[in-house]
Amino acid sequence: MFSASINKDSSLHLFFATFSNHSFLMKLVVYIFFILFSVQSYGQFKLDSLWSVWEDAAQPDSTRLGAINTFVRRGYLFTKPDSAYQLAKIQFAYAEKVKSIKFMAAACNSQGISFHIQGDYYNAINYYNKGLKIAENGGDKKLEANALNNIGIIYKEKADYEKALYYFKKSFRIKKKIKDERGISNSLGNIGGIYASKGEDGPALDYYNRGLRIQERLGNKQIISGFLNNIGSLFANQGKYDKALDYFERALALKIETNDKRGQSSTLNKIGNLKYKIGEFSQSLFYNTRAYNLAVEVGVMSEKSEAAKSLYIFYKNSKNYVKALEMYEVFTVARDSLNSKSDEQEIIRQEYKYEYEKQKTIDDAKNEKLIEIEKQEKAKQKILTVATGIVLFLAVLFLIFVFNRLRLTKKQKLVIEEQKKEVENAHQELEEKNQEIMDSIIYAKRIQSAILPPDKVVKEYFKDSFILYKPKDIVAGDFYWMEHKEGKVLFAAADCTGHGVPGAMVSVVCNNALNRSVREHGLTDPGEILNKAREIVIQEFEKSHEEVKDGMDIALCALEGKLLKYAGANNPLWVIREGEIIEIKANKQPIGKFDNPLPYTTHSIELQEGDTVYLFSDGYVDQFGGEKGKKFKAKSFRELLLKNQDKTMEEQKSIYDETFKTWKGNLEQIDDVCIVGVRI
Repeated sequence: MFSASINKDSSLHLFFATFSNHSFLMKLVVYIFFILFSVQSYGQFKLDSLWSVWEDAAQPDSTRLGAINTFVRRGYLFTKPDSAYQLAKIQFAYAEKVKSIKFMAAACNSQGISFHIQGDYYNAINYYNKGLKIAENGGDKKLEANALNNIGIIYKEKADYEKALYYFKKSFRIKKKIKDERGISNSLGNIGGIYASKGEDGPALDYYNRGLRIQERLGNKQIISGFLNNIGSLFANQGKYDKALDYFERALALKIETNDKRGQSSTLNKIGNLKYKIGEFSQSLFYNTRAYNLAVEVGVMSEKSEAAKSLYIFYKNSKNYVKALEMYEVFTVARDSLNSKSDEQEIIRQEYKYEYEKQKTIDDAKNEKLIEIEKQEKAKQKILTVATGIVLFLAVLFLIFVFNRLRLTKKQKLVIEEQKKEVENAHQELEEKNQEIMDSIIYAKRIQSAILPPDKVVKEYFKDSFILYKPKDIVAGDFYWMEHKEGKVLFAAADCTGHGVPGAMVSVVCNNALNRSVREHGLTDPGEILNKAREIVIQEFEKSHEEVKDGMDIALCALEGKLLKYAGANNPLWVIREGEIIEIKANKQPIGKFDNPLPYTTHSIELQEGDTVYLFSDGYVDQFGGEKGKKFKAKSFRELLLKNQDKTMEEQKSIYDETFKTWKGNLEQIDDVCIVGVRI
């Protein structure tokens, strides 16, 4: 089971309408505020402490690995799966270096879960099998059982209940043998879920209650909520709606307390469906809408599919065909993604590959034993002539066995060749689709490049300057900008929300806002430009039916002679003069939607000959790398700039580029990089 929290919605009248019919919701709201103001800050404190332990090279290897493992699972795995994958990758590399089997297998498990909750079963089962093999070779029964359990979950989601039951029971036997109470309870819940899916409510309720009793003794609120949720579903299927609603509400309260957002989405959707069955339609829409919003926020494909399906049925029966069509399209896209044929084929291939390698090891051991027996028989033959007939008989049996094995191997080879052709055909189709996507993104890069100022224009106004621009992907959320108006040179370095295609789309909106602020409204004061740009960006995004909180951080300058004016949204200005950095800080608010926004402040500074001005995004300082996989950080960036002030601007650009590549090493670049340097 994976985790998810209720987020705000525009349908407030529905929210307050439910208070008059359901006192439980009033208690729930009070409880949410309590959690927000107490547990959240404490949890963040613990996460920061864990990260500090990981970064402390003086700590023992096992302590550091335990800290980053817990940091990944509690801080990122179920809320930011992409970041969790990258951090688990760092964990695996370090665990492999210090030969820690336990944390290598745990890292594989975390990587598998990060793909699993996004519906990417191909990569998920690949990492689960990798972790399973490491756990088996290292003799770690607990991690072996966890990997088997996760593979079972994939088969359950694919509705292959027999295979799912096989893996769950295999995991259960191991957990029982090592007396892992938490694991036993988890397996009981999963086995109960299979029986529930098969419509066998009696065995399902028995397994659920057995698991629930263990968890109530252990006090694990998150798992208790899962059992309550599942028992509620059984009662709902039997038409016992009052009992079902009681279990759902108890489960939801615990899921909110433990910040289990995925769980909240699932339970809210179940309550909404139940409300629909008993004719409370406004409350049904209220719960199903919140379930859908949470699933979208967390990025859980299965919950998004279920919530969209419920909303489609509601809108269709309400004759709101526009909304019904919208939800049906969301439902079918999510469903098709989860049921992708290529994923199923890859699951079979990965399982076959693992079982084949395992069986081959067993067969090799058997063959070695047979050879040893044959040697012993030949030795006896020299002494006991009477055994000659027995040896010949055994030899004939062995030849028959070898012949049968060769015939079977040939047959299996033909089957494997046929499967290989099917996989190659599927791979070719995938490559063609991937090429189409890449062609579209490359064309988008040409469009985005057109909005960036050409090198010729930059050098025309700033002869002694450089721009280091390194997108994480083909297109980027970072961009640099330049305009000339009324004798002033306006230039900026901007960092829009996200990277890749989404970031690039935001960058086009934000770049257009800057251009309009100067060209249409005639503004040249940096603070006034940012105020107007914020207004334009918010207007553009408010056209959407959904709330859009994207925007940008930016450092914007206006240079007239040697008078430099600056205004910033989260990104500062650095001026290096005679070996010292003069930092002018930005307003702590983005260009976009923000609570209680203030006007942006314009700062002025009289530059001197030899001063160097730097504008930059946060991609450089946030990059993970080095021997310990840490961030580069602002302190190192300051030292790097100061150390190379005697170099030309072009030499500086090369040095900063090479330093970034060396620091990053084999790790993935995590964000776009943009640095603008100008020498006066």
